[in-house]
Amino acid sequence: MRILAALLALSLASIGAQTPANSQDGPPAWAYPVNPPNFQRAADDGSTRRVPDSAAGYTLTQVRDLFAAPVWHPDDQPAMPDIVMKGRKPDVFACGVCHRSNGSGGPENASLFGLSADYIIEQTMDFKNGQRTGSAPRVAMDLMIKLSKATTDEELKQAAAYFASIKLRANVTVMETDSVPKTHVRDLFLAALEGGEKEPIGRRIIEIPENVDHFVSRDSRARFIAYVPPGSIEKGRALATGGNPAVHCATCHGANLEGTAVAPRLAARSPTYMFRQLYDYKSGARKGPKSALMKPVVENLGTDEMIALVAYTASMKP
Repeated sequence: MRILAALLALSLASIGAQTPANSQDGPPAWAYPVNPPNFQRAADDGSTRRVPDSAAGYTLTQVRDLFAAPVWHPDDQPAMPDIVMKGRKPDVFACGVCHRSNGSGGPENASLFGLSADYIIEQTMDFKNGQRTGSAPRVAMDLMIKLSKATTDEELKQAAAYFASIKLRANVTVMETDSVPKTHVRDLFLAALEGGEKEPIGRRIIEIPENVDHFVSRDSRARFIAYVPPGSIEKGRALATGGNPAVHCATCHGANLEGTAVAPRLAARSPTYMFRQLYDYKSGARKGPKSALMKPVVENLGTDEMIALVAYTASMKP
């Protein structure tokens, strides 16, 4: 895992996850969490991990295996093709590991719920061709770029068709609040510190798993709480549906933001992930075929406006 070791040492790791940031200050640390330089993953004690409503069991080593996707709830999805279930060594990691067996994903990567097969293929090709990168170094991004370069057209077609066939569901609860749990970076995502101490939310989104152990176990039914500043949802609604045609999301993404033939679904997706996409379009890190449509939308948006927009879209029903 040379990629992982190199990225953990990057200077971005020294930025505290609690520090608010303006767009001109660089990528906000809360949206691009990076493990600190002294981060150590928990050792596997050999015990069998469990999640609710599942007869399956895996060790910590097994759920960390990039070539074996845990299947906790087999009735939630059709039989996985090999590319999703186990990938292909040495470079094509199992899609179902990072994105979970049903495509639910998490704040650290993308949920594939509700995305068309064509869109999944298009975005993977953007990773492969160097047209989709990130505004800050991230392990998940590097892994995606690496595997996209080694994936065959047929493997990509199978994976895209599989994820596009799965019924979508919401897995994020958006809560407006003045104060949030104090957090730390835990293996590329934010988690609440023990003790229940809180702090002002500031100009941030704090998205954490409802149950960290279930999320670490890659439970495809894991749920998340996204804390957003008070008033964000209504402010985002006004931005997305108001009189400014440059920020009228429904024009491309559909009346209920459920996606169209040319644009992905926005409703009920991780607001942290969605913030990164807006920021990456604005910074120029995303420059695929659709960037010409998105760039004018985001170029005049500040951090507060982007937070509001993604709080609103995340709060919508899928």
